[in-house]
Amino acid sequence: MVNIQRKDNPEAALDLWLAEAGEMDQVLAVEYEYSQYYLPGAPCIKLLAIYCQIDGQLYFSVAESHPSLHSQLQSINVSLQGVRLEGFRTFAQLNSLPVLRLDGPLLLQTVSIAKPWGQEVWYTGIEERGVSRVTDGLVSAPLSWVLSVAPKRLAANCEQQINLLKVLDPLPEEVYGDLYFELHEEKREVYIVTNIDRDAWPDGVGAIRYGFNPEVRSIYSSNELFRADYLTAVHDYQVIRYKIDSEIDLLRHKEGIESSAQVAAEVMKHWLSLLPEQMIVEEKSLRERMNAFTELLPIKEGDVVKVPLLTPHALQHGVRTVEFQTPVYERMILSFAQKVLTQNHWDTDQAMKIAAVVTPVIPELSVLENTASYQLEQVVKFEDFQVLRLTLSPGAGYNLTQTQCYGLLLVVDGEVDCSGASIAKECALLLPAERPELCITNSMERESVVLLASPM
Repeated sequence: MVNIQRKDNPEAALDLWLAEAGEMDQVLAVEYEYSQYYLPGAPCIKLLAIYCQIDGQLYFSVAESHPSLHSQLQSINVSLQGVRLEGFRTFAQLNSLPVLRLDGPLLLQTVSIAKPWGQEVWYTGIEERGVSRVTDGLVSAPLSWVLSVAPKRLAANCEQQINLLKVLDPLPEEVYGDLYFELHEEKREVYIVTNIDRDAWPDGVGAIRYGFNPEVRSIYSSNELFRADYLTAVHDYQVIRYKIDSEIDLLRHKEGIESSAQVAAEVMKHWLSLLPEQMIVEEKSLRERMNAFTELLPIKEGDVVKVPLLTPHALQHGVRTVEFQTPVYERMILSFAQKVLTQNHWDTDQAMKIAAVVTPVIPELSVLENTASYQLEQVVKFEDFQVLRLTLSPGAGYNLTQTQCYGLLLVVDGEVDCSGASIAKECALLLPAERPELCITNSMERESVVLLASPM
């Protein structure tokens, strides 16, 4: 029979159990209160962590606790010969639970977040807007729950500050797929370009709006005068933008759609076609005058863009990127060529008081190691996290040493095997803080490229 313990700290119960159980194959179940810190009011739920020691390996799963699950636990065959992995898997499958290794790579399952300009695809998001998951390839559980099962082993007690790994996937159409022109005071981020939509950019060279145009700035005798004229241009555009948004809101209301609801680009195009032509012409003219103050930086697949704090930026349509960022939700919106749905104002006046007028040059990546088998480059090194890019030759391997920090691994191109976990392009792993040395092997007959992120 499997006994269910009720503890405040499941990992502490696991430590004690392991100390007493030794190498014997057994099952431990711990029920605990879990505070959903990412939801309003941080409501508590009861979770059940299930640990299973089989042939010296620790497996686990987690689910919301309920009596029927407690009853099902008794179906696990605990004999004098111990528990067999097949028995644990059968129990897990019957209850739609993943079977995960406590010291092995965890395969991340994404959640998609709709945006006015397209979508974000989160690998490690833990927010009210969405929570990413961990999967064994068949069944998944919320990442937040998984980390709570063993926060020290999995995340070195940083389970509530996991770096946000996501893909930005903008629509391929100009304006509709252009992101907010925004800046950050705290949030550090880096983009790695993975795809350029050829319908949007036939020559394969896309763009990011990145800071301000140095030639336009050189016309002015001071930063203050430049800022003042830019603000005037933004305010002029904002007037027509709000007029259009108000007209669109009336159309939304007629169709029973809330003013802050997401709508498809095709629907928005139809609504705009119903507005007076002069209004549309004026919007385009004022938008172009406003954007003339800013700089468009050409980017292609494989390029890396580190965004310094206080630098306004806006990824452009049809440019798909991987983004690593600190898990902080703060931004100031300087402008947007659509209605902002998440707030009822722009932050241009406040942002321009602190915005960097002179944009730093993007440096070349530092090569840390270069051998016949692989090349390791430093993509970025912020105060709180770093990102490396590993390029593996066909069939080559790379040993990732133990650091006592959790890690994130994402395949940018090709396919690799990471200690038995096979992952293809745009698949990602969470690497536990307490893990053995891992070997990353290129499974392809061409180069494979992976990104490795970890806290500092």
